Amino acid sequence: MLDMIWSFLTAVPLWELLLILFSKSIEVSIGTTRVILIGKGYRKQGAILSFFEVLLWVIIASYVISGIMEAPIKAIVYSLGFAIGVYLGGLIESLLAFGKVLIHVICEKEEGRAMEKTIREAGYGVTNLHAHGRDSDKSVLMIFANRKGKDDLVDIINKANPKAMIVTNEVSVLKGGHITSWRRIAK
Repeated sequence: MLDMIWSFLTAVPLWELLLILFSKSIEVSIGTTRVILIGKGYRKQGAILSFFEVLLWVIIASYVISGIMEAPIKAIVYSLGFAIGVYLGGLIESLLAFGKVLIHVICEKEEGRAMEKTIREAGYGVTNLHAHGRDSDKSVLMIFANRKGKDDLVDIINKANPKAMIVTNEVSVLKGGHITSWRRIAK
């Protein structure tokens, strides 16, 4: 029994298994990133990534499939590489943080102008809407920003008014309005 397990695990040199694992992880990371980019409207970048994704897939899959009967461990390592690649692709996308967000800030009406000024001084365009809350009048500030700078902007808002309600949403289409040139991301 132990001999059978040992032969299963050692049917392929360790370096080959590591190569399969690493290559598959890279390929699926590229694929995950590609799918996310296309979903956000970055079609050209997604198309370029798809070329490299499929090139790697053809090479890796043909290598694994050609020797699968002699070394089924390759299939296990291939599958593990897939799972790692999905996770890494999500990490890569969150680090790149493509796209725009719409941030709504809801605060007391009297605090709205000061918040608006603070946000503008930080280089963001702001639209200030007047609203009615349950107990008082409110200001609703709308700010479009790059996803990559979202956390910095939320910190600025929190420091200016820790009681403000902050809601962020990803934006799929943004056209017109005021976006400072250094905050644009080309599609």
